Amino acid sequence: MRAMEPTPTRVIADALTRAIVEHKLQPGTKLAEQKLADHFGVSRTLVRQALFQLAQNRLVTMEKARGAFVAAPTVEEARQVFQVRRMLETEMVRQFVRSVTPAKVKALREHIAQEKTAVDSRDSKRIELLGDFHVRMAELSGNEVLVRILRDLVSHSSLITLMYQRDAAAAHSQEEHVELVKAIAAKDEKLAVRLMEEHLLHVEESLAFHKPAPSNDIALALA
Repeated sequence: MRAMEPTPTRVIADALTRAIVEHKLQPGTKLAEQKLADHFGVSRTLVRQALFQLAQNRLVTMEKARGAFVAAPTVEEARQVFQVRRMLETEMVRQFVRSVTPAKVKALREHIAQEKTAVDSRDSKRIELLGDFHVRMAELSGNEVLVRILRDLVSHSSLITLMYQRDAAAAHSQEEHVELVKAIAAKDEKLAVRLMEEHLLHVEESLAFHKPAPSNDIALALA
């Protein structure tokens, strides 16, 4: 049975999500409906539906009489996101260690190998891959509710890191993923939990909250 083709609204929403998470569309960028409609060759109604979906995921903010903008999380919101991630992901890794298998470790190691390649080559996908490591662990845990929640939090974190993260942090995050997987493979629950908490604290500490929000151009981001 053939998989259903994605709807135009889903295509638009997915393309914008990728551009935001990969840091091609930056916080504060205005998402003009007509420009997007022209780019995708669709009606403004379909664009509006896609933007509404992204607003529900907090990737976009809708402002009355002004339109849609890529979300720009505040400093307090950024701190709250990482606080929730620490609470959620330390327990996730605890449970993951208890049910870990060689196949799951292999999957995580394959992912961190992709991260390493992207970080070393300064590939624009490195931030997406670093965030996806956490989602990948949730997927391997088999908990679909956790996957949905964590994917939302990681997407939110990507915006935060774009706005505030210092340049050298990506390589450090990748190295910490390597050490975390070693602890998981060794079934060292206590160490794995500590490394996950420290990792997320280090990411938060790498944020320079005095940095102004950057801006970008829709046409270039979606090219």
